[in-house]
Amino acid sequence: MDKYRISLIVPIYGVEKYIAKFAESALDQTYQDLQFIFVNDGTKDRSMEILRDLIANRYAHLQSRIVIVDKENGGLPSARKAGLDVAEGEYVLFADSDDWMETDAVEKVMAKADETDADIVYFDLIKEYGNRTSYKRERDYTGATKDDFIVNMFNYKSFGYTVTKCFKRRLYTENVIYFPKLGMHEDIYLMSQIIFYAKSLAHIPEALYHYRKDNPDSFCAQDRLKRHVSSTTNLLDLYEHYRDNLKGSPIERVAGSILMRAGQHSIMHGYDFFEKYPYLAGDIRKTRISCRYRTAVPMQVIVKIYALFR
Repeated sequence: MDKYRISLIVPIYGVEKYIAKFAESALDQTYQDLQFIFVNDGTKDRSMEILRDLIANRYAHLQSRIVIVDKENGGLPSARKAGLDVAEGEYVLFADSDDWMETDAVEKVMAKADETDADIVYFDLIKEYGNRTSYKRERDYTGATKDDFIVNMFNYKSFGYTVTKCFKRRLYTENVIYFPKLGMHEDIYLMSQIIFYAKSLAHIPEALYHYRKDNPDSFCAQDRLKRHVSSTTNLLDLYEHYRDNLKGSPIERVAGSILMRAGQHSIMHGYDFFEKYPYLAGDIRKTRISCRYRTAVPMQVIVKIYALFR
């Protein structure tokens, strides 16, 4: 039996400038049946010192509901997995420690969960750019198929953000869920699997989360080549897990998109995914061109031609 209704999992690395603001927004949550899991991913700055001092001085009354996991640095995906492995909530919600939450975010999420008993409750967010903000409204998939959600995450018509999706922990414990090795698009990698195994979804058309875009140290601030190589490597890793059994898998409808993107980035960036993944050319040759992929149709034609000569 679950000890808490929900576990909030927060990886921490290199966020000493932001951790206090985030921790206050989390520890001030109005919802009470909540477990806090802070995962120290081997941070070398004062992030954990600041967090521990804040807990001791202002939130000592929450100590029984706070878990701190200390681990060697392994990146965001491994930190999230470490948090999941000690979570005791019926539901799980992730957050990033350089962002912040509305203080009633968890209360509103759990009210929707109580109302619908949905496997996943997801919500909107606000991107924070320092001197401006941008409201990001998610599509409502309660009347659509979950496959549409997955496809649209891959073609950027919906958000893959892990931090805006609260899900029942049994989706993780009762199914084989793979975790990426790298950071870029690790959210799409994970959430495409979680959404696939969900039987019901509920949307809250309200921004409950503030996603900081002005952190120069974040992974998304890296140059385009590094981001594209990391993203494509992650998604090909996901593809490999299901390659021999694509039918009925979480990525059945997006496998072609993954392959076309790998071919596109090989051509654009001179990073030879064809050499690194010997099966790539043959699989691309068997992939149909589709307007539902993120890669534009003319580029897909180029990728197909390129694959013919590999």
